[in-house]
Parts: sequence; structure tokens; C-alpha cells
Amino acid sequence: MGRQLTQSNAHFRKALTKLPLGVASNFRYWGEDKTIYVRKGRGGRITDIDGNTYVDYRLGYGPAILGYADQRIDDAVRASLEIGGVFALSTEAEYRVAERISRMVPAAELVRFSNSGTEAVMAALRLARAYTKRSGYVLLEGGYHGLFDAALWTLGMDGWDPTKTDAEPAVIPYSQGVPEVLRQLLHVAPMNDANHLEDLFKRKGHEIAAMLMEPIQGNCCGITADVEYVRAVRELCDRYGVVLIIDEVKSGFRVARGGIQEVMGVKADLCTFAKAMANGYPISAIGGREEIMRLYGNGVAHGGTYTGHCVSLAAAEKTLEIIEETPALETIAAYGKKMQEGMSRVLKARGIAHSFAGHPSMGGLFFASKPPATYRDWKSSDYTFYDAMAQHLHDEGVLCEPDSREPWFVCEAHDDGCLKDTLKGFEIAVDRTIAELAKKDGKAAVS
Repeated sequence: MGRQLTQSNAHFRKALTKLPLGVASNFRYWGEDKTIYVRKGRGGRITDIDGNTYVDYRLGYGPAILGYADQRIDDAVRASLEIGGVFALSTEAEYRVAERISRMVPAAELVRFSNSGTEAVMAALRLARAYTKRSGYVLLEGGYHGLFDAALWTLGMDGWDPTKTDAEPAVIPYSQGVPEVLRQLLHVAPMNDANHLEDLFKRKGHEIAAMLMEPIQGNCCGITADVEYVRAVRELCDRYGVVLIIDEVKSGFRVARGGIQEVMGVKADLCTFAKAMANGYPISAIGGREEIMRLYGNGVAHGGTYTGHCVSLAAAEKTLEIIEETPALETIAAYGKKMQEGMSRVLKARGIAHSFAGHPSMGGLFFASKPPATYRDWKSSDYTFYDAMAQHLHDEGVLCEPDSREPWFVCEAHDDGCLKDTLKGFEIAVDRTIAELAKKDGKAAVS
């Protein structure tokens, strides 16, 4: 393809003088010579400021579920501009969107809106603590719940070798600046191990307000919990009076009209939504049991100047209407299946072991015969091939996240042309990766 990033590299150097890392989010920095800046997005493709066009499988980490600049959504947004903006007062649209969410997700008996997934999860955790009169909480290994202090914890697995020690890996902050004092409220559990969770609840259940869970881990390659495990978690939370918060910021309104809860046949006490609910416009939602949700305004603080903005509500109202009333999700899943089948043909022809995790609309690709079942499995796996291949895919006009933790997201606007270009680029990238790694291995053998 001969991709050039001359303009992006030049803009990066300029942006670096006013923006840390030259970007507005750490995760948009891909390196001094690889960070790209977008000129526009249309349908399932984006074009950078150098004129390179990509079939995009990042989709803003999932929000553009219908595709970029979808006319149906943008027409609704343009009409909403006549309303006037933000008032710090409510509009009738809040009720209409909340009513649709409740119909699509039975667990969401009542709904409140926020602006981002992080805000929604923060608000849900606060509510669970108020309801239970407890302060502790459980996170699953590999789960991601936003950029706030209570959620920014991970396992320190670098250098940890279970064959050489009986000790568990340390739980460490994901970021500097996270107060160590929060650790005393936190409990971390492995996914798909109900016995471990039951033991934890027996010892500490009286201190635990909530368990936060992504049944499809949106920042860990789409690794998916077993249905039996999720249902066991539901029963254990009921038994020990722990509020079950199912975080559907990425899976909500994407893997099914009722999200992962519909797929797995389970109801959360509280659930959070964001990315796919407004096709890219900034909005999130907290839904849950009426008994718990009624505490908002009855002792529990929740709000925000920009919460329920008319533009975002208009986008959400139209997006959810399309998702509920048209075959958009079936179209998305069918494309995802075709793409994965095409990738498999390429990899099988070259004798490369591989597997997929998650859902066709947000799937993870692994270079192993079966996908990891837990974060520890993924962390100890070899993702060298994926990391190398991602760079070649970018050169061929196929945009996946260069960090192998992120799933491939599919939108309704991905069409046959996108699929043809993707599989062509994928085959070239695989062959170049094979050659690149063989060359490195040869040099290593010589040295």
C-alpha cells in the first residue's frame, strides 16, 4: 500500500507542544511516527489527514455501531439543535429514551443518564454502597470499568511465575496517583471460578457492597464468562446481599437488543450502558431495580451539567429505535461471522493455529487453538504475532487496535466492499508477519 504518515507525523510534533503525548487520551498515542489524526469518517471507513483510508474495526472503541456520519442519526441530531442545547432542566426526550431502555433491558426498571461509561459506573457503585450500607467491592481480573480510582487496579503479573511460587500476583494500581488507601476496600477475583467467589463472600461478604462484572471483557480481547458462572454469580450475590453491577458499556445494545444479559439469561441489580447507545454521541445510562434506583435524590447524589443533553438524547433515541426495530444487529453479526470465517481460511491455509473470543460484533482474535478463559491465561499467552500483524494491517488499510487486548468492532455500515478489502489486507499482513518473524528468528539463531 505504501502508506505515508507525513502529515500526521508533522501534526504530532506540533500537537506535542500543547497536548501531553500530542493527543487528548493516552490510548490515542501509538508512537511518535505511528500516531494518526483523522480527517473524516464515513460508514465503516475513516480517512486520516494524509489521505490514507482504512476499514475501521475500532469504531471509537465501539460507539459507531451504525457507522460514521449515519444520516438517520445526524438528521435527528440536527433537528434537536432547534431545542437549544443544555438547560440544567429536563426535556421529554429523557422519558422516551428511558422507556425504550427499560423495554429492551428488563433489569433497567428505572434509568438515569450520564455522559460517559466511567461516570455511569462511578454512579452505580456509589448507589450500591448506599443501598447496602457497605463500602467494599469486587472486580474481576481483566475487567475494565473506566478511568476512576476505584477501578484502576490490575494484577502485577510481570515477572510472576506460578511454577516458582505459591503466592498470588499482587494487585497493583493501573496508574500513578491512585491512593493506596483504596486497596483496603477492593477485592479481586478470577473470572469463571465460582468457588473462589463463594469463599470470598463467606469471608468478606458482610463488607462487600457490589460486584462489578463484564461478562464479555471489553478490554481483554472479548474473553467471555461461562453462562453457568454468570448465573452462579447472580445466585451468590443474592445469597450474600451483594449488588450485582453488570457493566455493559461495550456489550450493551451491541451483542443483543437486551445486551449480554439477554444472551446469558441473567438480570443485574444495576447495569451500565454507553458506547453503542447513541452511535458516537456522548451519553451513558445507569439502569436497575426500582428499589435501588429510587435512592437517587433520596440520599444519593447524582447529576451533571451536561447530563441529558438534547443532542445526545436525540442520537440515543434514534439509535435505539433502529437497533430495536430493524435487523441492524443481525446484519452486524452476520458480517462479523463472514469476516472471521475469511480470516480462518487465510490462517488455516498457512497452518496457523487461531481462535476467536467474544461475539461476532466485538470479537477477539488469538493465535492459539483455543482462546484464553481468563485474564491470567491471556497475560501469559504469546501475542507476538498479533502485535506484529497489526502494524502490517494498518499499512494495508485495515484499522484494528494495535493493542491486542481490544476486540474488533463491527458496524452496520461495513459492507461487501469493506469485507473484500479487509480479507485482502489480512492475507497480505499475515504473510508479511510470517516473513518478518522468520527473519527475526533467523537473526536470533545466528547471534
